[in-house]
Amino acid sequence: MLESCTTAQERWGGVHKLIDRWLAERKQMVQQYTQLRQTAETGEAAHPALESFCDILVDYVSAGHFEVYEQLIREAEAFQDQGGLALARQLYPRIEKITQSAVHFNDQYGRAGSDGDQDQMHKQLLQLGGLLHERFELEDCLIEVLHTAHQDMLSAS
Repeated sequence: MLESCTTAQERWGGVHKLIDRWLAERKQMVQQYTQLRQTAETGEAAHPALESFCDILVDYVSAGHFEVYEQLIREAEAFQDQGGLALARQLYPRIEKITQSAVHFNDQYGRAGSDGDQDQMHKQLLQLGGLLHERFELEDCLIEVLHTAHQDMLSAS
């Protein structure tokens, strides 16, 4: 029975590591986005860079939904953080819409051999970049409110 008892730090310390890995993946995705955008602007064939970007894009948005957000919500529930949970409910629908746009971009351009209008792809890539920027701001807000706000409580336990 005592084995099932853990401190808050033991229970939620792993969330910090999960967020760190996820944010490192975000950085890698931004680097690949920048590289792809530069390739598209010069008119070079974008397939290898496009495929690589789409792979990390899908991994990133999936990890957000199926790992990070879920853990942040559990942590907020454990700390009975009603304000944080209310904020999550407010922001999540917009994050979900941006996720749908990212998945649509992947479905349209992420497959090997998916030929399309380079100008149209570039235009959609720029739109996606703006949406991802918005998403990053929303995610950072969630991390700040749902995780970082609990750090004092974690270190006190």
